[in-house]
Amino acid sequence: MSLIECVNLTREYRKGENIIRPLDGLDLEIEAGDFLALMGPSGSGKTTLLNLIAGIDSPTSGSLVIGGVDISSLSKRRLAAWRSENIGYVFQLYNLVPVLTAFENVELPLLLQKLSTKERRARVGEALEMVGIADRHNHYPRQLSGGQEQRVAIARAIVTDPAILVADEPTGDLDKPSAKSVMLLLQRLNADLNKTIIMVTHDPHTTEFAKHTLHLEKGRLLEQAGVAESGVGEGAGR
Repeated sequence: MSLIECVNLTREYRKGENIIRPLDGLDLEIEAGDFLALMGPSGSGKTTLLNLIAGIDSPTSGSLVIGGVDISSLSKRRLAAWRSENIGYVFQLYNLVPVLTAFENVELPLLLQKLSTKERRARVGEALEMVGIADRHNHYPRQLSGGQEQRVAIARAIVTDPAILVADEPTGDLDKPSAKSVMLLLQRLNADLNKTIIMVTHDPHTTEFAKHTLHLEKGRLLEQAGVAESGVGEGAGR
């Protein structure tokens, strides 16, 4: 059974007298442990699909079952609880709180959980160590490079140990060396921790780190590219 099952998934909204449909009856299955890249032109539905999987938005029709739970039928309160336990979100522009240190930014999601101070600190330390930024734990975002900020953002996304990471253009604001470093980190989280990763990207170089690439256009799935060969990501960016 697939970890994520989208059946006839549709999202639409009104803009004046017009109906905009960024997703139009999409069917998709994603296996646990996959690393999927989503590509397509602007307006193709990539980010809409990502936000539905992340539980940030809800479909107009169709079903979205993740880990056996039909999240499209959950109330807002139950969906928020489900999201905090199952999803880590990595944003293009990091979304770090500027007045908090790296440590405090990573700690934020844990404040919603019933953990002791000692447990929270241990988890944050492990997450920062995992992404290779532990030596910058007391630095504020303004004191970090873009690549370092994104590593902090990834640490924040994984600190609750979610099964699924969703990443919206995670290298879109980075130079090539920083982008490659971040993609290698995501690849390692997928390989070593078996995190299921769904990534939206416009950059074909970043897809070399994923296991599969799917293309969307006008809210529908166009094709599925072949499975990446083992280690292909190591050569990305050359």
